[in-house]
Amino acid sequence: MLIKGVRLYGEGDPVDILVRDGVIAEIGPWLDAASTQELTRQEMTLEIIDADGQIALPGFVDLHTHLREPGREDTETIATGSAAAALGGYTAVFAMANTDPVADNAVIVEHVWRRGREVGLVDVHPVGAVTVGLKGEKLAELGTMARSQAGVRVFSDDGHCVSDPLIMRRALEYTKALDGVIAQHAEEPRLTVDAQAHEGERAARLGLAGWPAAAEESIVARDCLLAKQTGARLHVCHVSTAGTVDVLRWAKERGTKVSAEVTPHHLLLTDERLATYDPVNKVNPPLRTESDVQVLREALAEGVVDCVATDHAPHAPQDKDCEWSAARPGMLGLQTALSIVVETLVRPGLLDWRGVARVMSEKPAEIAGLPDQGRPLAVGEPATLTLVDPHATWTVRGSELASIAGNTPFEGMELPGVVRTTMLRGRVTVSEGKVQS
Repeated sequence: MLIKGVRLYGEGDPVDILVRDGVIAEIGPWLDAASTQELTRQEMTLEIIDADGQIALPGFVDLHTHLREPGREDTETIATGSAAAALGGYTAVFAMANTDPVADNAVIVEHVWRRGREVGLVDVHPVGAVTVGLKGEKLAELGTMARSQAGVRVFSDDGHCVSDPLIMRRALEYTKALDGVIAQHAEEPRLTVDAQAHEGERAARLGLAGWPAAAEESIVARDCLLAKQTGARLHVCHVSTAGTVDVLRWAKERGTKVSAEVTPHHLLLTDERLATYDPVNKVNPPLRTESDVQVLREALAEGVVDCVATDHAPHAPQDKDCEWSAARPGMLGLQTALSIVVETLVRPGLLDWRGVARVMSEKPAEIAGLPDQGRPLAVGEPATLTLVDPHATWTVRGSELASIAGNTPFEGMELPGVVRTTMLRGRVTVSEGKVQS
């Protein structure tokens, strides 16, 4: 395969990339018509992609995806979620454990892993539950999940906080021995009983029970202390407050092995969206204030927050199109993530395209310990990449997204940056915005 006229990381003059046997074989400006004909003779067949100045980035890695299978295939499946991921430029996703039944044992995680391989559009890595049934009472079978075919290394009770400090300490100790990481949903449950929105002026005016920032920040502080004491790795899911950024900066300065993610919606949307009581804007943790959003953007650019993760959370209409208090929290995110990052960080100059590669590919792959994802675009590396048209825009329509569900808060928005091609180890999974079977 020959990719012609592409700009690596958006830098320098366009070059050509020759892909052979799933690996980047050559990179250079030398592939003119004569050499292309010679390659055709040598290779027998040569597929050509005319990138025409598009930007090449390593394939994106999402540490936080809800694929809903098994149990809620009416909202998403591994097949539809994989398609949405590939269309968004992703080549690997981590499927969270809050399925039905819960992915708290080797049988379930191997099922998810196997289904991902059968679909084949992205690498699907199951996340194992920290506790049995996500109940926070007893550690799940961490060792057997790690030793299973799925090779689980990321564990999370996402949707629920591991609130018991002793259980959390034991989980950190076990995962250190497994060379794994605990991804914590940071929410002190005693502070968020019946919470519906960010605790502040707007929630009070709307009559919605408040979700205080301290509920997140207190758990992050506690877990950073436990991670420091045990020497284990901690990952903080969906950071949403400026105070959490302060805690993370303090912990990292002390040498704590802590990483953190921020979602696209927490980089763009604020609690001003709640004025209409539209449940599409209900998410956990909730949308925060404009000042929180600005701090999160700067923290991501600085590296205090390590990466972007979508928290892609599809829901059936009956779980979203209802009164606010009864609605399930969550938003779609896989197909819109890149565009939100471009809108909130690239356009304002906080990140360049190499920075996009860092927060959407390289750091997530490093956190999860994926040796073949987030690799440099260089000769000898896997041809796992994404081609992006930085000048194109598109309008978000929930009904046109690949997910079964349509609960996107970005409905009708015109967003910048379009994924044209996604390639997984030399195989094109998306071409010109269409999934390749």
